Amino acid sequence: MKREKFGSRIGFLLVSAGCAIGIGNVWKFPYLAGQNGGGFFVLFYLLFLIVMGLPVLTMELAVGRASKASVVQAYEKLEPKNSFWHIHGWVCIFGCLMLMMYYTTVCGWMIAYFVKFLQGTFNGISTEAANMVFSNMLASPEELLLYMAISVFGGFAICSFGLQKGLEKISTIMMSALIVLIVVLAVHSCLLPAAKAGISFYLLPSMERLKQAGISTVISNAMNQAFFTLSLGIAAMEIFGSYMSSEKTLTSEAFTIASLDTFIALLAGLIIFPACFSFGVDPDAGPSLIFMTLPKVFMHMQGGQLWGTLFFLFMSFASFSTVIAVFENLISTTMENFQFSRKKAVLICCVIVFVMSIPCALGYNVLSDVHLIGGRDILDSEDFLVSNLLLPGGSLIYLLFCTTKWGWGFDSYMEECNKGNGMHLSKKLKPYFQYVLPVLILIILIQGLL
Repeated sequence: MKREKFGSRIGFLLVSAGCAIGIGNVWKFPYLAGQNGGGFFVLFYLLFLIVMGLPVLTMELAVGRASKASVVQAYEKLEPKNSFWHIHGWVCIFGCLMLMMYYTTVCGWMIAYFVKFLQGTFNGISTEAANMVFSNMLASPEELLLYMAISVFGGFAICSFGLQKGLEKISTIMMSALIVLIVVLAVHSCLLPAAKAGISFYLLPSMERLKQAGISTVISNAMNQAFFTLSLGIAAMEIFGSYMSSEKTLTSEAFTIASLDTFIALLAGLIIFPACFSFGVDPDAGPSLIFMTLPKVFMHMQGGQLWGTLFFLFMSFASFSTVIAVFENLISTTMENFQFSRKKAVLICCVIVFVMSIPCALGYNVLSDVHLIGGRDILDSEDFLVSNLLLPGGSLIYLLFCTTKWGWGFDSYMEECNKGNGMHLSKKLKPYFQYVLPVLILIILIQGLL
């Protein structure tokens, strides 16, 4: 079976960035920035993205590009004889599957809100009624199952056309539209009456707000977010490394992906904070910021229905780009490990993901009494396992695989990483990669589990 590859470098960059850009950027980043006092959180986030996120991203891409295989076979090709690194490959696939078990439901929420704004659901209703829209949606198993099914079946339908004609083509269109939408929305928000106060809160560091939120809390949350945002540790990025050419160094490509990812996250904040300050809404509303706080902002805004529709179209694109990217990983792994055709792999993966996504879609209605890890509901339990265990734990394994003599080895990783034109990583970073970075990731892992 001839292995597929990207049609262009821009296709690779937009698909990879699309995988990284998702609810972590456009939902989690703004509400965390709000809860953690703005400015300093953003600064710490950028710092940790450079010193932690970027190196691990180059490692995941290097494993993919050097092996030209999906994660299980990639480990088998590169690991020393009689070692067991490839077991982590299966853990990665489980991680992707678990991520999709709740991500498809949240993607469905975004699509549902796009439809609601398009239909004018929020026109002329009271604040209390606006709050009830989200509550009523969560209480409706039919509605949540319908929108979850749209994200699952729609995603696999796109992937069924292949890497270039499906994933690359649609991701390029969606990401281009996403970038245009977010720039238009951010410019509009920055022209609102109290935009200056919102931007100051968001981007200007304040010692007072830092102390209020707690320095250790802000640092810890920024470190976690810098890690979560790039979807590292479950081979979501490794698969795209396996499709890419050796034209550019991996440091250059990783830097471009991380820059696009950060650009979208920062602009998401520029949409939300000026709007919150202009309409007297609390910016530290937490996870409800998008679904309960922002609709009220759009309701009071001139042309609010249009801006709300565009905002949730952008949110739908952001989350759906991750969905189809992770689906591609599941399909590719199934094809390579079981010698299935793409159509057969799509069908099998589609059924598995749909069935496994049902509990989360029913977690706020039919299964609302089910509480799992530490009393969390189904969605939060699944998110806890992925965000706090599989992402940092998997990243630590990639790091050890690429930098120790028991794995692929530092020299092999460096050679692959620096192949091509562009920015090179220095071998002088070896002590940092071997002794400092593992400790930082371990801190995230332990904090997350505690």
